[in-house]
Amino acid sequence: MAGFKTLDDIGAVSGKRVLVRVDLNVPVADGKVTDSTRIERIAPTISELSGKGAKVIMLAHFGRPKDGPSAEFSLEPIARATAEVLGRPVGFAADCIGEKAADAVAAMKDGDVLLLENTRFYKAEEKNEAAFTEKLAANGDIYVNDAFSAAHRAHASTEGLAHRLPAYAGRTMQAELDALEKGLGNPVRPVVAIVGGAKVSTKIDLLMNLVKKVDALVIGGGMANTFLAARGTDVGKSLCEHDLAGTAKQIMIEAAEAGCAIILPADGVVAKEFKAGAASETVAVEAVPADGMILDVGAKTVKTVTDWIDRAATLVWNGPLGAFEIEPFDRATVAAAKHAAERTKEGKLVSVAGGGDTVAALNHAGVADDFTYVSTAGGAFLEWMEGKPLPGVEVLKR
Repeated sequence: MAGFKTLDDIGAVSGKRVLVRVDLNVPVADGKVTDSTRIERIAPTISELSGKGAKVIMLAHFGRPKDGPSAEFSLEPIARATAEVLGRPVGFAADCIGEKAADAVAAMKDGDVLLLENTRFYKAEEKNEAAFTEKLAANGDIYVNDAFSAAHRAHASTEGLAHRLPAYAGRTMQAELDALEKGLGNPVRPVVAIVGGAKVSTKIDLLMNLVKKVDALVIGGGMANTFLAARGTDVGKSLCEHDLAGTAKQIMIEAAEAGCAIILPADGVVAKEFKAGAASETVAVEAVPADGMILDVGAKTVKTVTDWIDRAATLVWNGPLGAFEIEPFDRATVAAAKHAAERTKEGKLVSVAGGGDTVAALNHAGVADDFTYVSTAGGAFLEWMEGKPLPGVEVLKR
């Protein structure tokens, strides 16, 4: 973390008002948080600052409110859930600026923790308007960004505040940046990337960037069908973006020029319908029936993938190899994930994974805790993999 200011650089915080941008955009059903992973991730930063006597004031967004304040998008229920995770009281202010926020901050004692209302209740947040940023800054002496997942947005609470207050990366942000540096920034080679998912169209920038940075790129999921078709393979009724054949060919050309091996499926698990327990068979990709759909990669391809994982010192993973949500089309993803987890536990592999489907797939395989780092950042993780600068990260550089 030599390139970024962290809590190690912050100095004494006792009595200081520390504005901490956190990610509390968590799933809620019937007023209760159903997955507290993101709350757990911010606990080290909040607990450290509070323990040193700071007045910790959390800023966060929740959902995509369109018409100002509403009970549906209020952070109040999440304040209660955060208190449970932190094991300490968490105050709540019914606004993120103005009198309600100022009064709540003024009432804080050293070590107290307060959550301000949803920053996205103001359109000025996403527009990064200077006047709104100043109103947020009025409640703090120091700014800490611990929300890597929102760092790809140049919003007032993610980027603007860093220009108005002394700014630092929180412990979760620090862990994420450390992991990403090990994954692609300055990795131990060989580096293998696994990229899956439904469509090439959503990951063109990602694939173009990866072929220049990794030694081998495994392409799975529905997007592999587009590459197979571009190569002249008939993929039957499989999900396939035939109009992107030219793009797929260009990616393969650039990979060859960069010395990056492209690993495509050699066999596939094929069914005539996409539903749980559907009758299926494993065939060579050249033998897919006209009415068949490739819904997972076969055992031969899994062996190739695990062999590449064995060769790798670093693995970056985004997207499943098949339609893992439905059995039996989860087998390849589970097998590869378990193999990568085992290599990681043996100390032979640095494994970094991220993206919504990826996290769900690794949880499904029961190995998310065994990877070196699993990012919950979604869009920010993808933009980092695409090689794009992230505004909320750039402003934390020394």
